[in-house]
Amino acid sequence: MKANKFLLVSYIFIFLFNLSSYSQNKIIDSLKLVIKTQSKEEKFKNLLKISTIYSRINLDSSKFYTNKAFQLSDKINNDSLKAKALLALGFRNFESSNYSEAIKNFENALSINVHLKDSTAIANVYNGFAITYSKKGDLNKSIEYNFKTLSIYEKIKDSLGIGNSYLNIGWDYRKLKEFEKSLKYNFKSLKVYQKLKDSLRIAMINNNIAGTKNELGQYKSAILYANKSKSYFLKLNFKRYTAYPISVIAVAYDSLQNNILAEKNYLESIKLHTESREPFELSFLNYSLSNLYFKQKKNKKALIKAKAAFSFAKEINAKEYIKDISALLSNIYEKQNRTKLSNKYLKIYLKYNDSILNESKLKSIAEIEAKYETTKKEKEIAQQKELLLAKELEIKNRNLYAVLLASALLILGIISFGFYKKNQLKRKQLQKEIDLKDALATIKNQNSLQEQRLRISRDLHDNIGSQLTFIISSIDNLKFISKDVSDKLKEKLSNISSFTGDTIHQLRDTIWAMNKNEVSIEDLHTRILSYVEKAKTAKPSINFKVNYTIDKNLNLTSFAGMNIFRVLQEAINNAIKYANATSIDINLSKKDNQFIASVIDNGIGFNITEVELGNGLSNMEKRMSEVGGKVIIDSKIYKGTNIKITTSC
Repeated sequence: MKANKFLLVSYIFIFLFNLSSYSQNKIIDSLKLVIKTQSKEEKFKNLLKISTIYSRINLDSSKFYTNKAFQLSDKINNDSLKAKALLALGFRNFESSNYSEAIKNFENALSINVHLKDSTAIANVYNGFAITYSKKGDLNKSIEYNFKTLSIYEKIKDSLGIGNSYLNIGWDYRKLKEFEKSLKYNFKSLKVYQKLKDSLRIAMINNNIAGTKNELGQYKSAILYANKSKSYFLKLNFKRYTAYPISVIAVAYDSLQNNILAEKNYLESIKLHTESREPFELSFLNYSLSNLYFKQKKNKKALIKAKAAFSFAKEINAKEYIKDISALLSNIYEKQNRTKLSNKYLKIYLKYNDSILNESKLKSIAEIEAKYETTKKEKEIAQQKELLLAKELEIKNRNLYAVLLASALLILGIISFGFYKKNQLKRKQLQKEIDLKDALATIKNQNSLQEQRLRISRDLHDNIGSQLTFIISSIDNLKFISKDVSDKLKEKLSNISSFTGDTIHQLRDTIWAMNKNEVSIEDLHTRILSYVEKAKTAKPSINFKVNYTIDKNLNLTSFAGMNIFRVLQEAINNAIKYANATSIDINLSKKDNQFIASVIDNGIGFNITEVELGNGLSNMEKRMSEVGGKVIIDSKIYKGTNIKITTSC
């Protein structure tokens, strides 16, 4: 017997209140008073509410009020209300482990809802069938109804229903030992209910995941998820349901050979399940605890629990349980040298084992008979087809010439089509050759242009660059030898030297852009850092920051890269010259296929509507428009200026 017998099955259509027992009884009392003066329809709704609240604290009372609701719906003669009452009765019988009655209730509810064409109500009934057949072990029917339920909920976009269907499908896969698939659907369900903030369903799913983790041998993870489930149930004041995660924890500790914690949790779960009278779970828990005691050679305790397990298994005629528990009882009695009793339970074990095997054989025989009948029917159908074919052949012979003529025309058409396709293929191949030649010519032109750019950049560097350097050197020498000249002339010479130096830097930037087909963001970042370092030297009072949150491998065209660099250079210059700033931030980023750069200062700012923009800002806008981008200027007096540029990348 395995740990996968444990799961808190979700009753998605049973409305549950998160209230204390005191509050629940208070609500029940108030509802009982209200229904005395209400209309029949309102009275029906409140009877179902009372039944639902009682479902957590007293199943007999819950069933009593559900029956009262059904009787009232019969008096009202309202099919919709009758279907709702039958559905509620089905769930009450399910909770009482009366599965045959539950199925009858669901069948009657389905018949009414199909007649009413109520999709939501049909889905609710399918859900009832699914969880009941799952509990009975008929997984084929359970899976069938679960996917029927899911299909309807998806059509009507019912998130709660979709989450519940995922949950139940996950449980069926767990029973089939498809544990990874089980986890997949449980996590799908968990995602839905986390969005809905449905704490009850989150608790149930965590319990399911914990049980599946036990099946996979991931016991520590199982304990983690089971404790999450237990915590949610306690917060919701559903102490009765904590029995399920506690059972999972007990199995996990048992598997980890932590006997003390395993025993503690088994006993706690047995106590809770005894209060709610659930023989299925009690049979398993007592069996598991008996096994634990037997492994520890605590045979007296093992015997007490094994007897209890056997009693519960007999109550619900759980043949697998009876078989396994009988084997355990036989072993315990053997250890106690009570041979007669040991043999008695050994015989019971053999009897049920043979019974289960015979059932399996009968099932196999039934399947073989079904296959035989199917084959027989197929043969009969084949014989009928032969007779029909013979008659068809007579008709075909009469029309043979017509068929031959049609065939000839068809062949001619196929040949013509073949020639057409052949010519079409030739045209396509010719077009491909033309496209290839055009592509090669384009590549050749690009290579030629690249060589020309490289040659021009070398000439600029070797000729103009060296000449400008010579001019700077000459001016510096002239300043040195002209000691007696006026300060005004010296200032002019310094300005010319500085201007020439700036020209060299701009020339180098131009050569840098010309030498590349593309400019990476990393190259642009390096250039900006280099420029900022020079600015720091010139203006040490200003704090510069370059923020770089973009993939360095992103590329821009050399033209776009150069224009962006010039615009940022101009923006930084303007901030240094006019803003009276103490801080300048340069940011590079990307958002939704857009390259974004900004220069932000904390200077004096200006009123955009009142200040006439100079050539510098106009040039910035022109440069960005050339690369399909734009410049956005945001400035507030005494709060600084933000110049942002954007372009596609």
